[in-house]
Amino acid sequence: MSYETSETSEIPTADTTTSAPASQRLRWNKVPEVTVYFWVIKVLCTTVGETAADMLNEKLGLGLTGVSLLMSVLLAAVLVWQFRTTAYRAGVYWLAVALISVVGTLISDNLTDNLGVPLELSTTVFAIALAVVFVVWYRRERTLSIHSIDTLSRESFYWLAVLFTFALGTAAGDLVAERMSLGYWVSALLFALAIAAVGVVHFAMGFDAVWSFWIAYVLTRPLGASVGDYLSQPTADGGLGLGTVVTSVLFLSVILGLVVFLTVTRKDVTGRDRVTLPAG
Repeated sequence: MSYETSETSEIPTADTTTSAPASQRLRWNKVPEVTVYFWVIKVLCTTVGETAADMLNEKLGLGLTGVSLLMSVLLAAVLVWQFRTTAYRAGVYWLAVALISVVGTLISDNLTDNLGVPLELSTTVFAIALAVVFVVWYRRERTLSIHSIDTLSRESFYWLAVLFTFALGTAAGDLVAERMSLGYWVSALLFALAIAAVGVVHFAMGFDAVWSFWIAYVLTRPLGASVGDYLSQPTADGGLGLGTVVTSVLFLSVILGLVVFLTVTRKDVTGRDRVTLPAG
């Protein structure tokens, strides 16, 4: 089985957008180019997903279930906004990623803390769910390329896969931390080395670009969580003691600055989409 990694869709014209069904219309690619900026913001979002979930659970007094419902409603609203855009918009896209990182974390935490589901089981279930998404996505679209997220169907599969990567990364990261008791910064180093290894086998050995991307995408979740825990947790627990509020605000500020920069410069917009971009 081969996996398409190159851009396959064309810029929509008046003819293609009016004659094709809404679910099949070609649009501009709805996700950013995978650059250094992409990975930096992704790790920052995963860190916020960890610290913001803890902060909201502590400060709002809604309980884990209440916070989960609130954040899920906010995520649903932002995803509707994202789906209604006709092309990649940095602000909307990364807001969705930040919220989905929080919701993915809360899903895993609910299973572990409220329902008592063992981390081994939740990790396995999320891995299977993600695999099922990829299989169905490929059977329907004949591609898993993130360079052609330009139909409603492909975008739906993309965001579903992203959600499961965050849930899987949370459960797997907690499982490793709990079983190996490495500490926050050692855990962060371990996951950073794992991501580097994926990069080596991709660039030096030609490992499939699609699988390299998604494996790294999963691994950035526990990496960001380890960094967030190290910064926010008390010194008695091995952290720096900055707290969840300070850590969340700090990382959100950096994310905001980078998103504004990308909105202005459009450095993460694909070359094809950079030429002509719809206003909607």
